[in-house]
Amino acid sequence: MRQATTTTGGHVLSADAPSDPSIDKSMRSRRGRRLLQLYAGLALYGASSALLVKAGLGLEPWNVLHQGLSELTGLSMGVVLTIVGATVLLLWIPLRQRPGLGTVSNVLVIGFAMDATLAVLPEVRSLAVRVPLLVAGVVLNGVATGLYIAADFGPGPRDGLMTGLHRRTGRSIRLIRTAVEITVVATGFALGGTVGIGTIVYALSIGPLAQFFLRVFAAPAASGRSTVVAAGQPERAILRP
Repeated sequence: MRQATTTTGGHVLSADAPSDPSIDKSMRSRRGRRLLQLYAGLALYGASSALLVKAGLGLEPWNVLHQGLSELTGLSMGVVLTIVGATVLLLWIPLRQRPGLGTVSNVLVIGFAMDATLAVLPEVRSLAVRVPLLVAGVVLNGVATGLYIAADFGPGPRDGLMTGLHRRTGRSIRLIRTAVEITVVATGFALGGTVGIGTIVYALSIGPLAQFFLRVFAAPAASGRSTVVAAGQPERAILRP
């Protein structure tokens, strides 16, 4: 039974009546689609990052740090990614950020998917193979970003850190993101992480790719409109593992 609700003017918006089965079924269907997008996007993100690792031509900014820490500690990149993600998530507490299902799943799924993919991919040395791996990794990363963000279950830990710092400091997202990513790339490179042409290709390509696939995978809301605003460059359009 639905409870009656009224506006401040006393107008009844909904009376006690059985729920509409067709509406409930539609809502469950949309939620199921969003959950599928969430976990498919996270798994694909980990796999696409593994392709970039195997290409050996340069990694995404945060994975430069993860690879450097992996070299330092002897832990796998996926385990390091998970530990760093959990640590960043702790920084949300003083920033008063609230994690969602997507945030926690991000920490747990991407690292596992990366390690699983790295375990089955052979080593490659030929540039004729490494370049296609790089291209495939960047494009699939864009697909993963569209899937994950369009699911709309909350930002990744690193995205939330940036938006939280933006709210607390008043500085622009662009400035904060640039400062954070320069720091993680420099630290990761100093520790042995791979920086190269792939890092540049990723930086230049992921925004347009994410924007395109965000539009492709945007889930319709009950009103028929997208649950994610995809006009212009979205603030969360670049997924951080």
